[in-house]
Amino acid sequence: MFENWKDSLMNSSKHWNELFINLGTALVVFIVCIVLAKLFSGFVKNRLTKLQRFDNTLVPIFSSLSKYLVYTIGAAIILDIFGVNTASIVTLLGTIGLAIGFALKDTLSNIAAGIMLIILRPFSTGEYIQAASVEGTVMEVNLFTSILKTANGLYVSVPNGVLWGTSITNLTRNPNRRIEIIVGIDYSDSIDTAIEVLQKVVQSESRILEEPKPQTFVTALGDSSVNLSLRAWVNTADYLDTNVSLNKAVKEKIEAAGLSIPFPQTDIHIKQK
Repeated sequence: MFENWKDSLMNSSKHWNELFINLGTALVVFIVCIVLAKLFSGFVKNRLTKLQRFDNTLVPIFSSLSKYLVYTIGAAIILDIFGVNTASIVTLLGTIGLAIGFALKDTLSNIAAGIMLIILRPFSTGEYIQAASVEGTVMEVNLFTSILKTANGLYVSVPNGVLWGTSITNLTRNPNRRIEIIVGIDYSDSIDTAIEVLQKVVQSESRILEEPKPQTFVTALGDSSVNLSLRAWVNTADYLDTNVSLNKAVKEKIEAAGLSIPFPQTDIHIKQK
């Protein structure tokens, strides 16, 4: 009886020793995984950023995937340390994943939308877009959200599903953009003089492209004015500054030529019997 008790005690002691050793080893593996995941994701991010032909939009995605890869390998090693049957774990995770999938369908749809945005690339990092009720410069595209910076410097995080489910206007993708300025003159003013003024404004602006050729013409006969349009193409990078300059120049030159820019008004005639 004493021998049986002694063997049982030794086996129990051996069991606890193995458990503590496994726990210690698992803890070391866990800490190493955290460090390696951070280092590896940083390494991937730095290397991809330096590649000139690599789209910066994809950098955060690959950086995150590399981190999750290290965690997955670490989890498999820890399970193996404790002698867990990974086949049964995979089956269990599959069942749990299915349940989680139903519970987090919106989150998973954001991941799917993020993948589609990366594949089709309607926008890239650094481009200015308008979509849904938001607009701004694309700073980063993650698996779940896209980060925008608005014109007034605000941080906006947009779920990828929102961007994927709406029309996206990319204001900086094409190399050239057209400026259109509409100005009204009085019905008593000379249309030819006004068109000549607009043409001179175009000629004085060096940022306007020669092709496609600028256009100046009558757009409409309004209620209170004759509306003329000035259309000109510029490089996308020059759009905002040129648009501001042209608006200022058009107003100044129209008034300098003796033409007037009328405001909406209504004439009332009273007939007396």
